[in-house]
Amino acid sequence: MGQAIEQLARDRGFEVVARLGRAEPISAATLNGADVAIEFTRPDAAPDNARAVVAAGCPVVVGTTGWNGKRADVEEFVRQKQGAMLVAPNFSPGVAAFAEIVKAAARTLRRMPGFDVHIVETHHAAKKDAPSGTAVSLEAVGAALWGANIPITSVRMGSVPGTHEFVFDAPFEQIRLVHTARDRRVFAEGALHAARWIVGKTGVFTMMDVLGAK
Repeated sequence: MGQAIEQLARDRGFEVVARLGRAEPISAATLNGADVAIEFTRPDAAPDNARAVVAAGCPVVVGTTGWNGKRADVEEFVRQKQGAMLVAPNFSPGVAAFAEIVKAAARTLRRMPGFDVHIVETHHAAKKDAPSGTAVSLEAVGAALWGANIPITSVRMGSVPGTHEFVFDAPFEQIRLVHTARDRRVFAEGALHAARWIVGKTGVFTMMDVLGAK
């Protein structure tokens, strides 16, 4: 994702002033005057990376998933520092729209007799977390209106960028809602959009803030 973002950034009018890998410390000096930083690493590294970027006085956009257990502490740190952080399990605008569609389906079908619901998410074999952060987020959105937790099945195979499917099943009919990412560049595009949006702001945000869905 870092490589995809860097490649697209120049086409979108950004100047990449720093690339920090595992060996480089995060500080105001190593950030090299950046107006915003984008964090795509590993779940065990993301919380400390986000804190370090904010401590250096730079807004941060975090796309790493699988660290929800530490998210509240990091968000409190950002507020105390009066910094800015945007966290999103998925930067695709289509996923934000998909969440609204899921809400409508769950709200309607929970009143219908005989319907059950299940989530199936499929990603590339190298993805670290299962279920995906996007699936967890979509489950929370759907469950709030369904009135119960929704089970998730995770599939890891090949090079699939990401597919999320809601299956509403009844004895004599079925509804399948599917969002498919065809290219990882959709996430890079969204992350850059979020990065441009957060500059100059203070607080903790999500992609829903960027897209105005709230």
